[in-house]
Amino acid sequence: MARKYLLTATMPDGYVKTIGPTATAFTHYWRIVAELENGKTEVFWGHTKSLAEANGKKAATGDAARQRGWTSYRFEVVELERTPA
Repeated sequence: MARKYLLTATMPDGYVKTIGPTATAFTHYWRIVAELENGKTEVFWGHTKSLAEANGKKAATGDAARQRGWTSYRFEVVELERTPA
């Protein structure tokens, strides 16, 4: 049986996201905070197995912003902290 971990991401604004328990070797957490034309906010997030994979999500964010009509957005990536579950 694979050893399981809790993964914790702490964002620059102080938001903390805990993932798990999981045995998958995720290393980074990404988040998009999108401002909509009507003044509302949407948040999209995910976790990846490498920084390169997370940065690949960033590359696609510009296209998503144009398609969905976001007035602005923030893309953030942080390294996940692992602790035994």
